[in-house]
Amino acid sequence: MNSQYPHRPEACMNRRDMLSRMGTGLGMLGLAGLLGDEKLLAADAQSAAQAMSYQNPLAPKEPHFPAKAKHVIHLFMTGGPSHVDTFDPKPLLTKYDGKPLPGGENLRTERKTGAAMASPFKFQKYGESGIEVSELFHHTAQHIDDIAVIRSMQAEVPNHEPSLGLMNCGASVAVRPAFGSWLTYGMGTDNQNLPGYIVMCPHGYPTKQTQNWQSAFLPGVYQGTYVDTRHTEVEKLIENVKNSKLSLEEQRSQIDLLQKMNQAHREQRGFDPALESRVQSFELAYRMQMEATDAFDVSREPKNVLEAYGDGIQARQILIARRLVERGVRFVQVFHDQGQPWDSHDDLEKSHRRLAGQCDKAIGALIADLKRLGLFEETLILWGGEFGRTPTVELPKPGSNQGKVNGRDHNHYGFTCWLAGGGIKGGQVYGSTDETGFKAAENPVHVHDLHATMLHALGFDHKKLTYRYAGRDYRLTDVHGNVVHQLLS
Repeated sequence: MNSQYPHRPEACMNRRDMLSRMGTGLGMLGLAGLLGDEKLLAADAQSAAQAMSYQNPLAPKEPHFPAKAKHVIHLFMTGGPSHVDTFDPKPLLTKYDGKPLPGGENLRTERKTGAAMASPFKFQKYGESGIEVSELFHHTAQHIDDIAVIRSMQAEVPNHEPSLGLMNCGASVAVRPAFGSWLTYGMGTDNQNLPGYIVMCPHGYPTKQTQNWQSAFLPGVYQGTYVDTRHTEVEKLIENVKNSKLSLEEQRSQIDLLQKMNQAHREQRGFDPALESRVQSFELAYRMQMEATDAFDVSREPKNVLEAYGDGIQARQILIARRLVERGVRFVQVFHDQGQPWDSHDDLEKSHRRLAGQCDKAIGALIADLKRLGLFEETLILWGGEFGRTPTVELPKPGSNQGKVNGRDHNHYGFTCWLAGGGIKGGQVYGSTDETGFKAAENPVHVHDLHATMLHALGFDHKKLTYRYAGRDYRLTDVHGNVVHQLLS
C-alpha cells in the first residue's frame, strides 16, 4: 500500500512515483531532458523569460521620485586644491603668517608642517549673496548666486588613492562602482548613440587610473568610457571609433550576424548579464561612429562661444562636457590632467595660479552656456578635489617635496567643494572650518553625505539605489550618508 494514500488502497503509485522509481530513476532523467528541450523546466523557463523580456540596460529609466537634475558634470581638480586659497578665506592666517598657529599642536596630516602660511591671493565678495571668493576664480565667482559652497567637507585619510576612491566610488579601500556607474545603472541614458558615462582626462590617466570610473560588480556596460582630450581628432580621442577597412553598411552586416549568433547562444544557455553587456558594447561602438564625431568637435560651435570658454585643453574639454550633456549623456567627469596636478607641496602660488587660469574662464562660460541653452536647471555640477590642504606650510622632507617651504600638505579634516545647477539652492555657504581652516567645525559634510545629497537632487533615495552582490545589497553610500536638505532647492 502506498503510505501517501492510506485511505486509497487502489492508488498504489502515481506516474511521477513510477518514473522516479523504475530503472533507478532513469525515467525521470529522460523526462527532465524532454522538458528542458521545450524550456519547460523552472530554471530554463526563468532564463527564457529573462531573455524574452530583456531590455537595453542603458535605456532611460525613471528615478525614485521626480527631480530637476538629469545629468551630472563633475569638474575634478585632482590632487587637492587649497580651500584656504580658493573658496574659504582665513584672515587669521595673515595675522599669524610665519608664526605658530594658536591653540597648540597642529592636527596630524600626511607630512610634517610648520608655521601658518597666509594665502598669497586676494579674496573679494561677489553677487547679492556677498560670498567671498579668491581672485583665482574670478570668472566662476560671477555666478556665485547660483553656487552652493560647502566649506565643511570631510574625507577619511590624507592620501590620494583612498581619497580618490572615496570621492569617486564611495569607498576608500574596497572595490566599488563609481558614482557615474551607479547613476547610469539607476537612470540609463537619454542618448543610445553615446556612452552614458564619459570620463575626460588629458595626457593619460589620473592617479588610481581606471579604478576612478570602474563599474566593479555592476554590469560592465555601466563603467566610464575614457577620452584623452589632449587630442582634437575624434579617431585619437576615442580609440578605434572608426573602421578604416569596412563601410558602415558592411559593419552593420557583421554586427547583425554576430547578434544572431549571440541570440542562439542565449537561447541554448539562458540569460547571462556579462554576455548582454558585451553584446551592448558592440552595438554602442557601432552607433558611436555616427554621433561621436559631432559631439567632440568643438569647432562646430559659434565663434562667440569658443571665445567665451577660452583657449587650451581645459577650455575645450569643459565645452565638450556641455556638448555631451546637451546630447543626453548622463554623467560627464572632467579631470584636470593626468596624475594629481593640484597637489601643491611646493610653489603653491605659482601652480594654483596656473591651474586656475586654465579652467576658471571655462567654468564661468559653462554655467552661462547651460543657462543659455536651458540646461542649467537639469544639470548638476560638482567642483572640487579629493581633499584640501593645510593652512600651515609643509616642511622640507627628502623624497617628499623640493624643500622650498612654500606649499601645503594634504588635509582631509576640512575642505571645500561646491555644487550648482539642478536641484541646488545657490548663493549660500554651508558649514565652515575652524578659524584656521584646519578642520570642519560647523555642519560637517562627509563625502557620503555629499553623494546622498547629489543622488537626492537626481531623484534617488540613496538607501534604495542598491545592487545585490555576493549575498548583500550594496549602495554608493555603503551604510552611511545623510541628505543635506539645506543645499537643495
